[in-house]
Amino acid sequence: MKKNLFAVIGILIACSAFGQKYESMEDVNRVVDLTLDSLDKAATARPVAGSTRKGSNPVLFLVGNSTMRTGTLGNGDNGQWGWGRFAHEYFDENKITVENQALGGTSSRTFYRRLWPDVKKGIRPGDWVVIELGHNDNGPFDSGRARATIKGISATDSLNVVIKETGEHETVYSYGEYLRRFVRETRALGAHPILMSLTPRHAYVDGQPGRVVRVDQTFGLWAKQIAEELNVPFVDLNDISALKYEKMSPWKFGYHFYLDNIHTSAFGARLNCRSAVDGLLSCTHPEVQPLKDMMTNIALPTTGVKREKRKPVLFITGDSTVKNEDRDSTNGMWGWGSQAATVFNTKKLTVINVAQAGRSCRTYLREGRWDKVVNDLQPGDFVTIQFGHNDIGSELSGGKARNEISGTADSSHVYRVQTKDEVRNEVVYTFGWYLRKMIDDVREKGATPILISLTPRNEWPDGVHIERRNDSYGKWYREVVALTGVEFVDLHNITADVMDAMGREEAKSCYIKDHTHTSLRGAQINAKSVAKGLKDNRSPLAKYLK
Repeated sequence: MKKNLFAVIGILIACSAFGQKYESMEDVNRVVDLTLDSLDKAATARPVAGSTRKGSNPVLFLVGNSTMRTGTLGNGDNGQWGWGRFAHEYFDENKITVENQALGGTSSRTFYRRLWPDVKKGIRPGDWVVIELGHNDNGPFDSGRARATIKGISATDSLNVVIKETGEHETVYSYGEYLRRFVRETRALGAHPILMSLTPRHAYVDGQPGRVVRVDQTFGLWAKQIAEELNVPFVDLNDISALKYEKMSPWKFGYHFYLDNIHTSAFGARLNCRSAVDGLLSCTHPEVQPLKDMMTNIALPTTGVKREKRKPVLFITGDSTVKNEDRDSTNGMWGWGSQAATVFNTKKLTVINVAQAGRSCRTYLREGRWDKVVNDLQPGDFVTIQFGHNDIGSELSGGKARNEISGTADSSHVYRVQTKDEVRNEVVYTFGWYLRKMIDDVREKGATPILISLTPRNEWPDGVHIERRNDSYGKWYREVVALTGVEFVDLHNITADVMDAMGREEAKSCYIKDHTHTSLRGAQINAKSVAKGLKDNRSPLAKYLK
């Protein structure tokens, strides 16, 4: 009886030391993450610590929660990705390997107790350990997930609890104290710890539109304080990513998350990963330099356009109807972009045709071609956006996996994509969604987007008039125009009018090999149609026409 009484008294003293009653952080995320309840399943996906090591090369271990590695399997099967999934892309695998040891649902407390002992078994002298925890350090201390930590960085505060569901006894420490233990134990193994603040949530500060909520007074501050106390490299991931989000439209900020306001889509995960890399590159702590020396793919990919003073650049994007073989003037297939110099004054405007045959909006984006354009953009530039021929069909999850969902709704679906090269999970959006994204990206850089409808196909349903797709693509283009207010050149109908006037027989000379791809003559007609549309619109790009 006395023993039980003393235990109760001890708990009461711990809970109210010096009259203080500990309160945990509020769970502002409101997200139920059951990953930690599936440790056995997660173990089949998380690598054995140190197993990726090549010879005597170091390993970069990533310690974190679902914002670093989402879901039990971490494979994006729910459309969510953690930034750790992409970290290996920035390191030379011949010098260092990256192991994502993060697990969704963990706090600094639960990771330290349940996962850290196994991670330590794989750490060797010269390794690196990035620690980014805190999103789940909230809720009750002694029930449910029982993962909350004491606020702040106190090294002396502690709380003895009994987990209600299991009867397990545990001493809970402050958030900062758990970080100290990660750091000290990493160093004891001869490795290098790096602390990072949390990834941002999808939330703006009340009353401050466009201002992203920070953790600079809580977890971000506490992690920075521990880093300064122990002389550890610190990367303010929260602020670096938040600054990028604040340059975006609210719509774009939103699609960097998926299903909730904490877990990122592939877009958000890649952004956070790049922010982590940017933070490491700018970190002046001497311990980080050897890690910087092992980085790769640091420069942002670009189109390689050569700029001239006082000359804006026109980037022409699209598929094979815009850029094709563009060689044989007699029997070859040509895209209208190859004939841009016949309608644009290249003494005043630099024109670069970055279209690619066989691409849809989705694959143009997935292959990184669109990112190259965006990275090159400067205020005053122009971008024409013309897709459609490869966008709608049955290749949503198989074949070339290039088709999108029909329409323009702001919706999506996760597909298990199986191609001859790989099997992966991918979020696929509507045709109109991709167009909206491209338009929004261009505007964000201060450039001018111009939407161009797809070229007409050499199909004559009634024998007199060429096929028009005004009830599908035409309708979707116009819906995007209504949503965005983007300039629109209806090349489809402008060229169709020309073809109708020519007649079916003469129009045959404008196509080659099939009903879609144009001959040199057809490409030149389409280029003239673009010019006509720009003039009719009184477009700012029209002043660069011949």
